Amino acid sequence: RYNIETSGKHCVVVGRSNIVGTPISILLSRKGYPGDCTVTLTHSRTKDLPAEVRRADIVVAAIGIPQFVKADWVKEGAVVIDVGINRIPDASKKSGARLVGDVDFDAVAPKCSYITPVPGGVGLMTVTALLMNTLKACKKEIYQ
Repeated sequence: RYNIETSGKHCVVVGRSNIVGTPISILLSRKGYPGDCTVTLTHSRTKDLPAEVRRADIVVAAIGIPQFVKADWVKEGAVVIDVGINRIPDASKKSGARLVGDVDFDAVAPKCSYITPVPGGVGLMTVTALLMNTLKACKKEIYQ
């Protein structure tokens, strides 16, 4: 939808899970769109992680730690994709908690050319993909 150029860009994926981090690093490094990125796959124990993230044109945060990626980690104009979804205590909410991502959204957003919010960003696409795949499986079961 936004046609964000990935070819020749440097992407840092923060989080190495088999569900998000590793697959997205493979997707972005493969030939063709969306891909042709130079990808650095990092984790919470990566030496000087903030410096690694600062080098990135594209940051994918999927580490599972609330508001882990800070504003001073992100360079001006970067694209930030926040895959994290975390519940943190919030006495002002009826439920006593609110959802936040792995990126400190309010601090990071002014620096970015694009950023996905939490809630309302990647999670919506995940649900959409799940429903589409469920429908495909149902059709396949019925018409086979």
